[in-house]
Amino acid sequence: MKELINYVLQFGNLNQQQIDLITSKATELQLQKDAYFSEAGKIARQVGFLVEGVSRVCYYNNKGEEITKYFIEENNLVVDLESFDNEICASAYVQAVTDCKFICFNKKDWQELLNTIVGWDTIVNKIISKALMQKVERRSPLVTEDATERYQKFLRIYANVVNRVPLAYIASYLGITQSSLSRIRKNLK
Repeated sequence: MKELINYVLQFGNLNQQQIDLITSKATELQLQKDAYFSEAGKIARQVGFLVEGVSRVCYYNNKGEEITKYFIEENNLVVDLESFDNEICASAYVQAVTDCKFICFNKKDWQELLNTIVGWDTIVNKIISKALMQKVERRSPLVTEDATERYQKFLRIYANVVNRVPLAYIASYLGITQSSLSRIRKNLK
């Protein structure tokens, strides 16, 4: 729980009473590797904070191919925000790539935190803004670089993830085949 509180405190101040309320609303969720935190076609019902493990956001394209949009590592919020906030079906899956441990809040408790804690909405908005900026920074260069440059950038951005996820997911994220990725890795050694 302290990981979540330390993370939140980077974005604003909370007193002990507010921290106690957040802690009282939180539940722990253990997900096995390959299980889903939320699924496409269903409404996202919880906000999670990833304490241990790696998860990914993925979807299936019109050819039925699985595409990894991005990875989420420890000390990050995990939520399909549009689905959660607007109670609409999610368009992507959030999947545990490794065994994962989350601290979770259901919709009712999350709403209570927003309604009770002065400044909670500001803290949440700062966290969301940071996550969106990070997502754009990680994705946008991938469009203009060749496959080798994309992989080298992936190694820098996701240094803590690269050895914990299957190569197929990395290849999917980079928009290349697994055999191309194997060639690139071999050439870089």
